[in-house]
Amino acid sequence: MGTPKASSKFITILSIVSILGFIGIVTNTLFDLNIGHYIEALWIFIIGIGFIFETNFKKIKTLKKGVTPNNFAHLTTLIIGAVAILAGILSFPGIRVTTPAFLAIKGIISLIAIIVIIIQTWVIDSNL
Repeated sequence: MGTPKASSKFITILSIVSILGFIGIVTNTLFDLNIGHYIEALWIFIIGIGFIFETNFKKIKTLKKGVTPNNFAHLTTLIIGAVAILAGILSFPGIRVTTPAFLAIKGIISLIAIIVIIIQTWVIDSNL
């Protein structure tokens, strides 16, 4: 068996997030238009979708038998994805929730994404 990797869907999601970051930089640099709040809300929302894509819903259905090591990771992934989607929605200008707990949630989601990117690009791909 090969080395387990994040799915190609999640890597695509992370690529979209990177592109959004560059779009924010370009619009600010070339057009003096700061869309940073929109970009931030979009990338958190998109990362949430990526986490939902990573969830194995067949494993979630086994929760009726109780929490096991087999379904706990998928349950956690689902919860993180749902919280990220909610955080993305609540980050859009006009709503823009900025409580300390909310900012911590966005920070944790960002750290998880960064760790996945580092592991995927430098650890796993360098071993192939």
